[in-house]
Amino acid sequence: MLEIEGLHAGYGDVRVLHDVTLRVDEGEIVSIVGANGAGKTTLIRAVMGTLPTTSGSVRFLGERLTGRQSHEIARLGLAQVMEGRRLFPHMTVEDNLLIGGDILRDTARQRRNLGWVYEMFPRLRERRTQLARSFSGGEQQMLAIARALMTGPKLLLLDEPSIGLAPVMVKEIFSRFPGINAEGVTILLVEQDVRRSLSLSRRGYVIEQGRVVLEGDRDFLLGNEEVKRAYLGV
Repeated sequence: MLEIEGLHAGYGDVRVLHDVTLRVDEGEIVSIVGANGAGKTTLIRAVMGTLPTTSGSVRFLGERLTGRQSHEIARLGLAQVMEGRRLFPHMTVEDNLLIGGDILRDTARQRRNLGWVYEMFPRLRERRTQLARSFSGGEQQMLAIARALMTGPKLLLLDEPSIGLAPVMVKEIFSRFPGINAEGVTILLVEQDVRRSLSLSRRGYVIEQGRVVLEGDRDFLLGNEEVKRAYLGV
């Protein structure tokens, strides 16, 4: 579904990603793990077109993404949940969701997706008239995920969904990902919580200093001595 080959990207003269190659197959949950500053968010931004790449290619379902605008990429079926959530705090829950679905330009589909995300996150339905700013961090993260799902994505890119949340909320939010995946949404999960993210995933990639240094299936990575020592505290 997603093919990244030899990708280089950065900020001005600062190169962050170095020859990154990875893939995500349809129906998978795939994790990208690594320390803070390893280049994980830069990779997501490069895929979504919010950061120019210097070389390499990104393809989604055979379509070349490199050089496209982010709204064009979203219409192809990719949706990003950004680190920090980036909600509209002075708008209601439902208005945040409807803005997420506006890219569809299809009112009937937008309403169907609204019903779907309310089933996925009943708390949002209960509080649909509340302002987003009144929510806790965990509730805001639910809203950010639901807003991304309003686009009806084929591939959902989650950037550090656990950051800044209490452990009980992290557990609740991560518990929703298998259900979202079961609804036909492929997931690429970027996360510092290595054990939790790999436990949910079929496969994973370890990024260090902007390079993929290790890849494999869940059991291989969780059992790898370097991963245990560097990320799992073993």
